[in-house]
Amino acid sequence: MKSVKVGILGAAGYTGGELIRLLLNHPQVEIVFSNSESNAGNPVSEVHEGLLGETDLCFTAEMPFDKVDVVFFCFGHGKSAQFLREHEIPEGVKIIDMAQDFRIKSEGLRVKDYNFIYGLPETHRDIIVGCQHLANPGCFATCIQLAMLPALKAGIISGDIHVNGITGSTGAGQKPGATTHFSWRNDNISVYKTFTHQHLLEINQTVQELCPGYGGRVLFIPQRGCFTRGIFVTSYAKCDRPIEEVQRIYADYYRDAAFTHFVLKSPDMKQVVNTNKALVYVERYEDQLLMISCIDNLLKGAVGQAVQNMNLMFGLDERTGLQLKASAF
Repeated sequence: MKSVKVGILGAAGYTGGELIRLLLNHPQVEIVFSNSESNAGNPVSEVHEGLLGETDLCFTAEMPFDKVDVVFFCFGHGKSAQFLREHEIPEGVKIIDMAQDFRIKSEGLRVKDYNFIYGLPETHRDIIVGCQHLANPGCFATCIQLAMLPALKAGIISGDIHVNGITGSTGAGQKPGATTHFSWRNDNISVYKTFTHQHLLEINQTVQELCPGYGGRVLFIPQRGCFTRGIFVTSYAKCDRPIEEVQRIYADYYRDAAFTHFVLKSPDMKQVVNTNKALVYVERYEDQLLMISCIDNLLKGAVGQAVQNMNLMFGLDERTGLQLKASAF
């Protein structure tokens, strides 16, 4: 099969750098351009220093969409919709957007005639395969959904789902801010966007789509962690089923998943950092089901999942280019 020709917009940020790292080692991809107007002409490895010695690729201000098969949007939230209002992308070029602009269906219809499919492979794989425009899920949304969807789908939990999740500093993006500065973040944990995090919109959308009869709420408390990358989520809800039945439900749900693994031992975040894996674990405490999940926020929570989706969209094995070594010793 010929190489998939790729263009990257917003290539100088964290997600752009991780995407370039993955695609340089993807056996069936050619990076045609990596766009960054502010860095045009500069070597990619001057910004993404971990790529030193791996590529001679330079950033460019050009956007030759007629020379690519797919373009990745690595913009900040809100910029993808604005870009499509101001630019024309040829009809045959696929789009994978990593911002939140098109994840919510009612909002995604506001730009021209673009129809974006929500791209969580574990739930939407069949429609991802044939889609032209894909909205890549958010990092927290991915981790939380993978923990609770098997139980919701099987109807074995009820009432509100209480969720606590902690994320690394790269989740805030590359542009520095008061809560990402090293002297503030180091040796520190803090809560933010309690019960109002933007990823709740896509989580609730998926819940209503797959489990329309579910009447509970997802109550989410996000936290900023004192580490660079990774997400660790603990969730719990009422459940009256024996743990053996719950474990069978989870094992069956993820039996054919390429990267999400149901495990029988409580996982550590280091088992997934630097990989496209998600680990999911469950345990019963009296009438409560504890659901634990963890991912790398930049990979399974962002560009790793985007490459997985690209593989599906182009008929490739979804694991291609994503066999990565975890940071665990």
